[in-house]
Amino acid sequence: MRIVSSLSKFFLALIIFGALPILISAQDPKPQIKAEIERLQHSLKEKPVSDPDFASVNSMVDDALKGAVEALNSGKLYLSLEKLLQAEDLLQGARVIEEKSDAVKSGFPAFEAEWEKASKNLAALDKEARQRNWARAPVALQALSESAQGKSIPLLEGSRGFATSTKPRDGLFYMGQAQGNAAFAKFTSTVSSYLPELRKLQDKTNAAFKPPRSIELHSRFIALNSTLKLAEELDAQKFYAGGLYQYLEASRHFGMLDTPPLDAAQQSTLKADIAAARKKLAASKQDDSLALLFVERAESQIVHSDGSAPSADEWRSARVILNQVLPAYFAALKPASPFQQPSGKTVDITLVRWPYT
Repeated sequence: MRIVSSLSKFFLALIIFGALPILISAQDPKPQIKAEIERLQHSLKEKPVSDPDFASVNSMVDDALKGAVEALNSGKLYLSLEKLLQAEDLLQGARVIEEKSDAVKSGFPAFEAEWEKASKNLAALDKEARQRNWARAPVALQALSESAQGKSIPLLEGSRGFATSTKPRDGLFYMGQAQGNAAFAKFTSTVSSYLPELRKLQDKTNAAFKPPRSIELHSRFIALNSTLKLAEELDAQKFYAGGLYQYLEASRHFGMLDTPPLDAAQQSTLKADIAAARKKLAASKQDDSLALLFVERAESQIVHSDGSAPSADEWRSARVILNQVLPAYFAALKPASPFQQPSGKTVDITLVRWPYT
């Protein structure tokens, strides 16, 4: 599969959730990212979430922002942005709950009025996303943006479903998440679809989903299937960079099903392997920023800034990134082979999953 070859490094053109300024003229994106992290930190400090049902959001957002700062300070640009996206998603969801709860107390018509306002705003952002030229931006930035954009409309639709089936207030958090995820992105029409790889991985997942493993690893299968679902939705919307990002994350989830714990010798080898992977990416003449994002994540999993020991799952995840995610990434760059559609009669079964579960 082909990735646009003319992407220049660090020519930033990303708007995160309508809050981070366009960085198209910035040579160094770190100051702008740092400013956005500080803006959210200040907002959380000045106005923490007070709703008792969502009080835990304060610590979750704070942790994500601290992670963003640590990643940025250690030069892990893409991992920092990934943490920033997580913080914005949670904080915006909780904020809308607090800001709009009184407005929707009178019933569903009041919620519908708020929903219509959000819908118009998100529709405008979605239109902008499809007009964005990413030719001068690293593909990892595009992938993060497209993934967020691809989730915004489904989350907004889901908010209405919750408001209808339970009570209006219950739809507000998802409305806020939709607004928090809204970003704009566009990928060139020359990029090939990753759908064949997605279908192969879904088939492997379906084959693996059998007792007793499907019961023992239920939460892992949920994470795997939800990621595949988002990847398929992004692919259908021609958000190919975002689709690749989620496909690689699904590959990591799939690898976690079988990878055994690492002993001390294997942990030592892994450290050297990660260093070698980073060196290889640094020497690459193409835009491998998306692969670098995952290498940054592996680095952060096995070396904690506070000196604490990595968990067994963190060691395993880092090994999966090296052994399965990176090979999947490089395989995705190769020209796509024709995808053979099955012949004969078929039966389509639709499974409803909410949202991304």
